[in-house]
Amino acid sequence: MQADSLDVSDRLKTAGLRPTRQRLMLGSLLWSGDDRHVTAEQLHTESREANMQVSMATVYNTLHQFVDAKLLREVIVDGGRSYFDTNTAPHHHFLFEQTGHLQDIPADQINLTQIPLPEGCCEKYISSVDVIIRVRSHEAAACV
Repeated sequence: MQADSLDVSDRLKTAGLRPTRQRLMLGSLLWSGDDRHVTAEQLHTESREANMQVSMATVYNTLHQFVDAKLLREVIVDGGRSYFDTNTAPHHHFLFEQTGHLQDIPADQINLTQIPLPEGCCEKYISSVDVIIRVRSHEAAACV
């Protein structure tokens, strides 16, 4: 599925975002193929390779605007590393520790039978569950 500028523009307008030049450029990179997981740094590098003049701050701001508008999902794998996922449907991930590669796991392939709720005076409900399964090769595990 190729995302031309009209598709990106429509996607932005539907989400309530103005289709600015920067949003259109970055959106065309994000949605130009299959679902993917990118870091802000990777997207910035891709934009430079495509001769798009956009600052790192603009990339971060735009990605977070897309997350707020539910056009992307942010996957935080540790305190210092976030990926932005173009697949916004409920699902989980494998994280390959050596490469940092994320791979989708369909939501129906993980069975969560009992999830505790935090204690407190107010009624609580679970809005979502994100499972990240960290994968390491046997060779790496033996070296640790």
